[in-house]
Amino acid sequence: MAAQSSQWTLSSFLAGDVQAAAVLLPFFLLSLRIAVVLAMTPVLYAMPIPNRVRALVVLALAAVLSLALPIDSAGVRMDAGGILQAAFIEMALGATLALGVLVAFAAFSVAGNLLDVQIGFGIAQVFDPVSNRASPLLVSAFNYAAVVVFFLVDGHHALLRALAYSLQVFPLGAPWSLANAAGPVFKHVSALFMLGFALAAPVVFCILLVELALGVVSRNLPQINMLVLGIPTKIVVGLAVLSLWFAGMGGAMNRVYASIYDMWEGVFLTAAQAARSDGNPAAPLRAEGMR
Repeated sequence: MAAQSSQWTLSSFLAGDVQAAAVLLPFFLLSLRIAVVLAMTPVLYAMPIPNRVRALVVLALAAVLSLALPIDSAGVRMDAGGILQAAFIEMALGATLALGVLVAFAAFSVAGNLLDVQIGFGIAQVFDPVSNRASPLLVSAFNYAAVVVFFLVDGHHALLRALAYSLQVFPLGAPWSLANAAGPVFKHVSALFMLGFALAAPVVFCILLVELALGVVSRNLPQINMLVLGIPTKIVVGLAVLSLWFAGMGGAMNRVYASIYDMWEGVFLTAAQAARSDGNPAAPLRAEGMR
């Protein structure tokens, strides 16, 4: 009976049934937007979850949002070309929004790479499931810490609220201007290295002092092998300072996570202002409730 019902729904949709299209089309387009956002970010890939479970999570989120929120998909043409065009629009929008999350998590990788080079762990490689490739030790540690703290500070709640708010600013299948979104995206990308350095700045400064002290010792005692003495010293000092800095890294991590929603808010506000300039007074001007 269930198979007959699903077959009837699919056949009705393909035949152009308006009622079936009003239910299935928003669900399909919204699932594409959510799938691209989650696929390009390390939120789900940090845990060993089967791909089927990830797909079910995407479908469940799309079903909940499509049923709980008023979704307008009236601008989509009900033919193969119109649906394909709307699908590409949703994937492009999802990739743009996912870029904000991806760049923020990349700041932790920048900090880890910087410390690996300074301390001397750049040679050692371990498999990192967050990035699905071999990474130095501290890069993997920073990536794990970034995902764990993201969930601890309820970043996933803010992410879902932002996805829900995006339905008000960007209706499903409606065309949107990439030029208007380029400004907030480039501003967010330009802050990548500054945020990454802010995460590792105290440790880098202490390693610099150790390098200065080793240079003074090498100058006064040239018979000492600085390669044998310097690497263990930098490892011990670097790990000790890093363990102390992890306790006070909350402010820098909050700035990294806030940059995600600052970028999304900039994209939403520019889209709303562009819609108002085009003569749509109902377009929202503030991203309230997103954070």
